[in-house]
Amino acid sequence: MNKIAKISSALPLVVNVLLIATLSACSSPPNTASDTPTNDKGEVSAAKNSPTTQDDAQSETRKKQVEADNRAKEQRNNVGGDSQKSTEENLVSEVRNKLESNLPGDKLTVTTKNADVTVSGEVKTQGELDKIKPLVMEIKGVKSVMVKAVVKP
Repeated sequence: MNKIAKISSALPLVVNVLLIATLSACSSPPNTASDTPTNDKGEVSAAKNSPTTQDDAQSETRKKQVEADNRAKEQRNNVGGDSQKSTEENLVSEVRNKLESNLPGDKLTVTTKNADVTVSGEVKTQGELDKIKPLVMEIKGVKSVMVKAVVKP
């Protein structure tokens, strides 16, 4: 009987705490509502820092990150089995990283099937288009490369 008395006296306290927590969570407006920039039509304005983001993608630090990521994957493959075999997902990731670090700002899509890589999308110059195949062939596990990208300045 003593346990029941303790539980019944603690029950209102627990209910009140839950009620207060619920009400306090619902009463304050979201913090991001006033921070979101909008124009008169209610549309969100375009990002002002896209050149900064572009510079970040082209930076030496980003290139080092991509190289470190590829080295880690390579080491993991060496420990786990045949270093020449790479899963389709890893291959797509490695190719995408290689192209991103060497051809920043281009809009390329990478797909693979049985280590045959297809690169499609848009590049800015013919020189960048010509670089795609040699860059992709540098990656272990790639058998062939089909470039379906086009030049759009």
